[in-house]
Amino acid sequence: MPPRPRTGGCRFVNPALITAELAATEAGVTAATIRKWVQRGHLRTAGRQGRRQFYRLEDVFAAERTTYYSRRHD
Repeated sequence: MPPRPRTGGCRFVNPALITAELAATEAGVTAATIRKWVQRGHLRTAGRQGRRQFYRLEDVFAAERTTYYSRRHD
């Protein structure tokens, strides 16, 4: 029986998930804004690896639309 390939003991994150830094770049905001959206309930994390949080890009864009709409219609 051939040996099984080693993965180094780490779990791999879904490639459809992005970091806060990349989410911020895509949305045209800062990483602090992404964290604030999470704090305020506009955005949820979709995964974790250690301390790093990951997000779905479509969720980031939905949060951006929600916050933009609420700012324009207050």
